[in-house]
Amino acid sequence: MAHLGQTIKKMREALGLSQENLADQLGISRPSVSQMENGERRICAEELQKLAGIFNITVDHLLNPERQPRIVIQEKQEPYKKSTALRISVPQKNLSKFREVLLYILNKVGAKPNIGETVLYKLLYFVDFDFYEKYEEQLIGATYQKNQYGPTPIEFGKIVDLMIQEGEIIVVKDEYFRYPKTKYLPKKVPDLTKLKANEVEVIDRVLSRLSDLNAKQISEYSHRDVPWLTTEEGEIIDYESVFYRTPEYSVRDYEDGF
Repeated sequence: MAHLGQTIKKMREALGLSQENLADQLGISRPSVSQMENGERRICAEELQKLAGIFNITVDHLLNPERQPRIVIQEKQEPYKKSTALRISVPQKNLSKFREVLLYILNKVGAKPNIGETVLYKLLYFVDFDFYEKYEEQLIGATYQKNQYGPTPIEFGKIVDLMIQEGEIIVVKDEYFRYPKTKYLPKKVPDLTKLKANEVEVIDRVLSRLSDLNAKQISEYSHRDVPWLTTEEGEIIDYESVFYRTPEYSVRDYEDGF
């Protein structure tokens, strides 16, 4: 229990939440949160689900953080490989594309009050999976894990940390309708020479369709997409599943081949 309490404390602090903030979201007292973090209070299943939702992770991740994949940025160009094991390698070409796409999105919609970390996760997911369905090629090619609040790009934290260190973005702790929110704001514009015209088109279509939704709305929307529906909780979402999408989500005209 003490190990779980330490995990809760670490994740709470990473989000910039006080014990009072977390207590309000859980519907318990601040001393109860303190007891949780000190391993002095039993945590029920309902509270685990709430905590996982607040931290935007799976319950399994909360209980077993050491089993989560380790993200490694490759120093040299190597054949692209992705694994669901404990190591996920991010080739430099994918790192570069991720950064430019994120900068593009943040420059376009990052200032909107609803655009926090959770909404960004879903926008990136739909950019990646819409592009793959339409062109059968990777755009960013991030690794998305299924959790109860929708698809989550596993590489996001590592890449964002690099971008913050290099002065490309800043992180801001904010509130949206009294709920704490992590926002990212750009400090530079994207290099559009690194984005193809069809990539920009897909990104713009996703932003036009979804960037006004709040975290709850876009999470619920992602839950009705076939790739999410056909993946087990905590597992990696297979890009190939986009070819079984329903008409509401499909972006490809299969009669014409595109």
